[in-house]
Amino acid sequence: MKKIFLLFILFSTTLIAMAQHSGNSLGDLIKTEHKGQKFTFLTNNGTAEVTIYSSNILKLSIWKGEHIKNHSYAVIIKPEKVNYNIKENNSTYWIKTDSMILEINKKPLRFTFKNKNGNIINQDDPIGTYWQSGQISAFKKLFSDEKFLGLGEKTGPLNRRGNAYTNWNTDNPHYENWSDPLYSSIPFYIGVHDKLSYGIFVDNTSKSKFNFGAGNNRFSYFTVNDNQLDYYFIYGSSLSNIIKNYTYLTGRMKMPPIWSLGFQQSRWSYTPDKEVISIAQNFRNKHIPLDVIYLDIAYMDDYKVFTWNKETFPHPTKMISKLKKMGIHTAVIIDPGVKIQKGYAIYDEGIKQNIFIKYPDGTDYSGEVWPGWCNFPDFTLPKARVWWGRQFSKLVSEGVTGFWNDMNEIAVWGKEVPEIVQMNYDGHPVSYLKGKNIYGMQMARSTFEGVKKLMDGQRPLVLTRSGYAGLQRYTAIWTGDNQATDDNMLLGIRLVNSFGLSGVAFSGYDTGGFGGNATQDLFARWISIASFSPFFRVHSAINTMRSEPWSYGEYVQKLAKKAINLRYHLLPYIYSSFYESSENGMPVQRSLSIDYTYDENIYKEPFENQYLFGPSIMVIPVKSTQQSTEVYFPKGIWYSFYTDKKVKGKQTKLVEAPLNKLPVFIKEGAIIPIQKLVQNTGENQGDTLELHLYNGNKGSYTYYEDDGVSYEYLKNKYYKRQIIYKGIKNQLILSKPEGEINSKYKFIRIIFHGFNSGLKDIMLNNKPIKKDSAISTFYLSNYIKPIQNLFSLTLPNSTSSITITWKKN
Repeated sequence: MKKIFLLFILFSTTLIAMAQHSGNSLGDLIKTEHKGQKFTFLTNNGTAEVTIYSSNILKLSIWKGEHIKNHSYAVIIKPEKVNYNIKENNSTYWIKTDSMILEINKKPLRFTFKNKNGNIINQDDPIGTYWQSGQISAFKKLFSDEKFLGLGEKTGPLNRRGNAYTNWNTDNPHYENWSDPLYSSIPFYIGVHDKLSYGIFVDNTSKSKFNFGAGNNRFSYFTVNDNQLDYYFIYGSSLSNIIKNYTYLTGRMKMPPIWSLGFQQSRWSYTPDKEVISIAQNFRNKHIPLDVIYLDIAYMDDYKVFTWNKETFPHPTKMISKLKKMGIHTAVIIDPGVKIQKGYAIYDEGIKQNIFIKYPDGTDYSGEVWPGWCNFPDFTLPKARVWWGRQFSKLVSEGVTGFWNDMNEIAVWGKEVPEIVQMNYDGHPVSYLKGKNIYGMQMARSTFEGVKKLMDGQRPLVLTRSGYAGLQRYTAIWTGDNQATDDNMLLGIRLVNSFGLSGVAFSGYDTGGFGGNATQDLFARWISIASFSPFFRVHSAINTMRSEPWSYGEYVQKLAKKAINLRYHLLPYIYSSFYESSENGMPVQRSLSIDYTYDENIYKEPFENQYLFGPSIMVIPVKSTQQSTEVYFPKGIWYSFYTDKKVKGKQTKLVEAPLNKLPVFIKEGAIIPIQKLVQNTGENQGDTLELHLYNGNKGSYTYYEDDGVSYEYLKNKYYKRQIIYKGIKNQLILSKPEGEINSKYKFIRIIFHGFNSGLKDIMLNNKPIKKDSAISTFYLSNYIKPIQNLFSLTLPNSTSSITITWKKN
């Protein structure tokens, strides 16, 4: 009798558990509706909708009760018309595009994504989509070898498996290797397993969590604090294809101003104006290139935005003009908080226009920050964005061209903004619970759209600390308040790599560390690495030691100058890499996982910081305390940047790493354009462009020029040339240029690397041409030694196609 009673209790408990499970999970299919490329599946517990956006992109929306069409700040496209087929039987419903298959189990409703060969790319766990305590989660089967990459500004390792993260934009100074969350949220990740890859973008600005097998070995999952889940499933045959499709969905960056890719110097704070001019003059006197200098909060009157301190900066236009004559652009910090002070024009107008975020009772929210108590514009309100953009008119007229948005998480003293405050959300009112993560991006958007209208066709630099998916359309981003340590230096590299995997090409970190004091060796190492980063700025905090290149003694100044010089030599290569980003979303700083996805070695801790800068330059970050390091060489042949010594791929080698030579290697078949040294990007780059060609089986490169400062390139005012290297045929082809402008260079000097046996019978368009008699004057002669095995060839930069052939000795 006792045994029967225990069985009854067990059976009853099981039934209760099953009932609870079915009540919380997406249920059994009752009805299907199909209209165009949209499919609706009504179940006995919740509804799911599938929309075909392209053959590679499917959107899934899952909800209970009333369906809300969520406003998206990230997605910029509408579904494109595609070919698809549907099939159905009693248990399963299939939607097939040219690229993938969505297999839908009916009872209960669960989703399996397959490639067109039927291989499972991604699959719901039996729990499926699950509601609990005001949250909705999607549970996914965890494959044995599955890796997880990206998710934007997240700490930890390259492969995020075994970790969990929260998206909740947070001012997190003093962050370390495992701190979370940080300043921005990009709820997009890439999964890799069994030679397959996919991306998932969860388009919800509420707080979200992503668990990649942390604390369990059964599933990964993502959760949003909402009753509805909208996510996009992206399939691609490669990581580059997934990034291309993700940035097709959320937008790509515009071409940045060329000067924003040069060296930038900042400090909290350069003041008064005489110090700003002195710093700039020191760069020029020491012949250290510089393109941008930043003014932190001390330039303002009592920290009030859109003002100048009349005592320390009495004549800002005059100061900015002096800097401009030195070839230096001025960037200023702008925080979102508007000081509550009657008579302060910005505040008075903001009150009049009714553009500040509010409490539920309609009163304006106030929080305390640098100026004291402030109101905060609601950047999700369209008229507030326009209003904010107009406030830049005076700064623009004074000559400011860089606009640095900080403290926009929102950061306030006390760390907490009440979650009940209300935001417009473009006509779809929400609380701060849903508005927080989008606030910084919409501030950057307001800034970009405003200054773009004011700058008479010139490109601005907009820089933000906080953001959300799609931020790349408006702004560059940096990794916030890092610290002067080796670990933070390496962490910054992984953060930028992760930004690149998440659609953001223009990102960087505070070189030298914002907080704390860098040692001489640390600064020297950091600036050598940072010269190979998309955004290249030194910035340091008040009450820390100075961090200009000359602040660490003559030897470090020499090393810093050499690193900055190399950056300027590389600008044609860097600018062309940014053009690629603007076209297909490929990052400038590229995790090795993009090109070598299925090579297990690149995910190992000693090698996960290695990256490609542009398509061909492999950078090996090394701590300042190390004089040598283990390097993993992926497949192919690699050349030492300094000696041209060849290294075969698929092996690990111990490589010297003195402070004056950061380990850098060039991929075989690489084509790297190099310019002469200039002190700023506005200087004449001379009449000769060098193309450095590295021996190999094949290579290709898209070289790109425009005026570097305007939007005329959108009207075909650019110069673009495809360069194809056929190593097996001993042939280099420069295609006929595209675009409506001529190159700034009259001549091309081709430098041949790794052709140690020499060249003979060189032909230019089937006519003999001689090699250069000497090569001692090439632009990188201060970096590459010895030069006796190098050959060069100088020819006119023809507007027709150029074909060069040769024979090897």
